[in-house]
Amino acid sequence: MIVDALLAVAGSILGNTVTPQTVTGANTNVNSANVIDLSTGGIPAGQVRDIGEGSDTPVLRVEVITAFSGGTSVEFQVIGSDDAAQSTNVTVLGSTGAIAVASLTAGARFTAQINPKIGSKGQRYISGRWVLVGTVSAGAIYADLGLEIQDGQKFLPSGFAVL
Repeated sequence: MIVDALLAVAGSILGNTVTPQTVTGANTNVNSANVIDLSTGGIPAGQVRDIGEGSDTPVLRVEVITAFSGGTSVEFQVIGSDDAAQSTNVTVLGSTGAIAVASLTAGARFTAQINPKIGSKGQRYISGRWVLVGTVSAGAIYADLGLEIQDGQKFLPSGFAVL
């Protein structure tokens, strides 16, 4: 799995050190700490693009670094917006759906597929939003955008002979 530090929306990775984003609050939305500007260096300058189209569509990858406690659920969303403050014309591009806090243990991983915006160009900024239900008193995540999902929990049966 390839991890690009410039595609991190929550937390950061430097070498082997992961610094997560703390996600706490009561019945609120918490925006990701980082925002990706899709038009920087574009040709022509300022050209936005819909990153949900094509055969290699990125996904939001979320890993729980510090277990969540309190509250009822958390929903991880990937959002598009017209400003870096993540407040103008916000559009949900993909979501994990609500996840019960009991499932948000350290090491748990979740993904949200980024859907294409049919009939439009997309938006300049892409980031994450964490929707908290109830009073979440602890929890921290690392989240980024990527093309691959690594799931080391699937094992194939053994004992097969190759003829």
